[in-house]
Amino acid sequence: MSTQTLYHNGPIITVNEDGQVVEAALVSDGKFVCVGAFSEVRDAALASAEMVDLEGRAMVPGFIDPHGHFPDSGMLALFQVDVSGPPLGPCNTIADLLGRLAKKAAGTSSGEWIVGNLFEKSGVEEKRYPTRWELDSVSTDYVIVVYHISGHGCVTNSRGLAYCNLNKDTPDPVGGRYGRDSETGELNGELDGMGAMKAIGEMDAQLTPEKFKAGFRAAAREYLSKGVTLAQNAWATENLLRLFSIVAHEDGPEIDVMVLPAAHLEPRLTNGELDFDFPADTRIMRGPRKLFADGSFPLQTAVLSEPYYRPFNGDPDYCGKLAITREGMIKHVGALHDAGFQTHIHVNGDGTADVMLDVMETVLSANPREDHRHTFIHCQTFRDDQLDRMKELGLTPSFFPAHIYYWGDVHCEITVGPERAARLSPAGSAVRKGLRFTIHNDATVTSTLPLHLMWCAVNRTTTSGVQLGKDQCITPMQALRAHTLDAAWQVFLDHERGSIEPGKRADFVILSENPLDNPEGIKDITVEQTVVLGETVYQV
Repeated sequence: MSTQTLYHNGPIITVNEDGQVVEAALVSDGKFVCVGAFSEVRDAALASAEMVDLEGRAMVPGFIDPHGHFPDSGMLALFQVDVSGPPLGPCNTIADLLGRLAKKAAGTSSGEWIVGNLFEKSGVEEKRYPTRWELDSVSTDYVIVVYHISGHGCVTNSRGLAYCNLNKDTPDPVGGRYGRDSETGELNGELDGMGAMKAIGEMDAQLTPEKFKAGFRAAAREYLSKGVTLAQNAWATENLLRLFSIVAHEDGPEIDVMVLPAAHLEPRLTNGELDFDFPADTRIMRGPRKLFADGSFPLQTAVLSEPYYRPFNGDPDYCGKLAITREGMIKHVGALHDAGFQTHIHVNGDGTADVMLDVMETVLSANPREDHRHTFIHCQTFRDDQLDRMKELGLTPSFFPAHIYYWGDVHCEITVGPERAARLSPAGSAVRKGLRFTIHNDATVTSTLPLHLMWCAVNRTTTSGVQLGKDQCITPMQALRAHTLDAAWQVFLDHERGSIEPGKRADFVILSENPLDNPEGIKDITVEQTVVLGETVYQV
């Protein structure tokens, strides 16, 4: 006989197509079987059904991560050094950063790297990277790497440069830049852009299966405690795919994870040259193929159609430099599209968007495919005409509204200026145009905090309390949908999850209060219980 549980006496926000809020929901064998009025659901339940009184608390679908880098937060917590400065963390000077690295070095075994992460120049008083020579003061016995919070740059010590075979005569690579001392031309340790970072190798190169499993478990506990029932790794290298495959076969993953293989691994991944399979019954699944079209706003490697407000390089006409070509991307994206893959493409700036929209138009004209759901990630400075083109082409954006809170003031003062900052992550425009979208945290760039992310999209308030672009605010229901049903839809999983409806998985979260009632207070709501397939996996 089936075991049934009936939840009642609290708002149950279904996030179905009509946005219904109902009185009761019945769960049986891991799925919702009846949702609606209490009397209707009670009549559908067995006499033996367990009754759960929500006592006024709210039930919402489990949050789905539309773009992130699971389990990076677990790896950071266990094996790396958090060097984030305000507003994310307390590391606000380079001396503080060096002290944290030195403490890590004191307990690090020979041959391992010392890795700092989440660094951002605006977070330290000096407003710059540490130099290789400052990192050398910590140690020259270890490779030391400090990664920028965006993942699009880093700085390393002299041992790290030697590991990379880089010196002052090494020319800058395509799609990147090696930092140099302004007087001597010597490399200062900075590796800016994905092209330059290739020299140091993938961040995951130092991972062992044992470390990865530990990080996976730590990240799973964190995500479930925040109500996330489907995590994502949005850039799975060959090594990461191997590690995910080991977990899928050996460990019984604690959380569902969608893994997006790096696009350059195709066609070797699909034709069997790379043997990283996930069992059919595992909780780890492959998703779209991931590509990059530009870089990061904090590093000014994202490409704008108009110049940066205050360019770091002093060039008043600097808009960023494209690391792609239209022809190259047509060939690359076209091959993936023709092979039947969905793509998720990192497109930050509107200058890059102009190129990528032309690319997608060419690809889709050559091989029309309905409901492809190709996705642009971040879309931070997209114009209205570009959102119009996205809709015409059947593209979908994933916005990054957490940037508004954490770095909105920096964007106003340095990156794009106040006028363009008011349109960062233009979700309000997307709503008005009927363009389906999602919102993300891009963990570990910002921590996986779904309710805070929703608050950011609804209120668009910076850390200094300034609201950026009131016309781009969205409602709590729209924000909730962007993190649940539409997040499932964006990766073709809306048939089984993302809303509280009969026949769908019983993945849901019980919140301390209704997020629809108090837009300004959404960030203060707590996750009290997370349920996956009808089973409680986290509870306060």
